[in-house]
Amino acid sequence: MTGDGSEGVLSERRQLINVAYRLLGSVAEAEDVAQETYARWYAMSPEQQAAIVSPGAWLTTVASRICLDVLGSARARRERYVGEWIPEPVPDQTEWLNGRAGGASVDPADRVTLDESVNMAFLVVLESMTPAERVAFILHDVFRYSFAEVGEVLGRSPAACRQLATSARRRIRVSHAPAAPTAQQAELVRGFKRAWESQDIDALLGLLDPDATSISDGGGIARAYLLPIEGAAQIAQAFTSIAATAPDAFRILERTVNGQPGLVVQQDGFTVTVMAFDVEDGRIKHIWAVRNPEKLRAWTVPLE
Repeated sequence: MTGDGSEGVLSERRQLINVAYRLLGSVAEAEDVAQETYARWYAMSPEQQAAIVSPGAWLTTVASRICLDVLGSARARRERYVGEWIPEPVPDQTEWLNGRAGGASVDPADRVTLDESVNMAFLVVLESMTPAERVAFILHDVFRYSFAEVGEVLGRSPAACRQLATSARRRIRVSHAPAAPTAQQAELVRGFKRAWESQDIDALLGLLDPDATSISDGGGIARAYLLPIEGAAQIAQAFTSIAATAPDAFRILERTVNGQPGLVVQQDGFTVTVMAFDVEDGRIKHIWAVRNPEKLRAWTVPLE
């Protein structure tokens, strides 16, 4: 972990946002974590700040500990969540609007860096981990922190943190297939869009894995399927029904979602659904549709 002195603490914001988003799956919560971390920094006296050799390391350690506390209470909160819970989707940097009217420029520090560790399939697997596994894996395998540094966050020995990361990797190997080439994903997502718009059930069936699943997240605010839809036939029927009853202002746009090809559904020019896809063996295996408006802040300004 690196830092460049007290005068550079604000430059660490992007790092804090990136760590916290991967740990929590929520941009809003990641921003809250960064704010709380800085509040703790500025609550110290200048002498206390000067005594910290690496402010960047201190900030990341504090942010990670805050995330660990949040993760500890997240399971209980998710049990009370209405319907399925999906991580908050983030747009491509060229479309990152952060809920600001008029598409005002956004501080790069508020953006999540898009790489394989934020694709939706990966984030969903992270949700299956224990808080300690998730912290150990993200800090060590994604951000390359030593197990000694991870141990400072978790209050465990480096050897114990190594075991946690090993367990996390095992979960990923079992649950998460390697990402398909972007061009292949884009072709399948584009085909899904066309088949959905034309209500072509046969075309949808040709694009979906027979055992595909579709999960919607409305959070009890927006209409959404409360349970996963399982099987290609059921998914094709559900999406054609949606298209058949959609208003004239219903538009489906191709967009980058968490660094991969996805779809955005607009109604009257505003985003109401963001969809991420997972592709395996040349077919769409998973669909995640986020409709909870509280998770669509970054997408709420009309996209042209």
